[in-house]
Amino acid sequence: MTSSFNEIKFACFSLDNNLFCVDLMRIKEIMPAQTIITLPTPSRFLDGVINLRDSVVPVMNLKKRFGISGALNSTIGNLIVVKLVNQLLALSVDEVHEVITVPIDKIKAVPDIEDGLGAECILGVCLHSDNVYIVLGIDMLISSIESDAMCDV
Repeated sequence: MTSSFNEIKFACFSLDNNLFCVDLMRIKEIMPAQTIITLPTPSRFLDGVINLRDSVVPVMNLKKRFGISGALNSTIGNLIVVKLVNQLLALSVDEVHEVITVPIDKIKAVPDIEDGLGAECILGVCLHSDNVYIVLGIDMLISSIESDAMCDV
């Protein structure tokens, strides 16, 4: 098996008309929509939890996280379960599309225009097959306060 340190594999997904990608090595699994159990304590970005083989996994609504309209009334198409430092986190997305391989030098910095909701989570952008993908930093999706609260679940 040959591996190259000058390219990275990304799993690509959509939120409305926006294309995003995350490092494939951070993904535990991709699954269809599950029943989400809401928690009595409201959270800005977490919709609740799922039972994943007897583990309780918080579910983050990425549309809420990035302030994408329709976040409250949308249906979840897929869940991407990612590995954080101390736990798992399920990301609700509209649709998972494909896995792409991108040379590291094709990942470009985000234009420094404005700091919007979720801007701290964006590592860069990459071009692939005439599409522009927003590269997400998984570890930056939650703040330290939210991380502490999720560990209590």
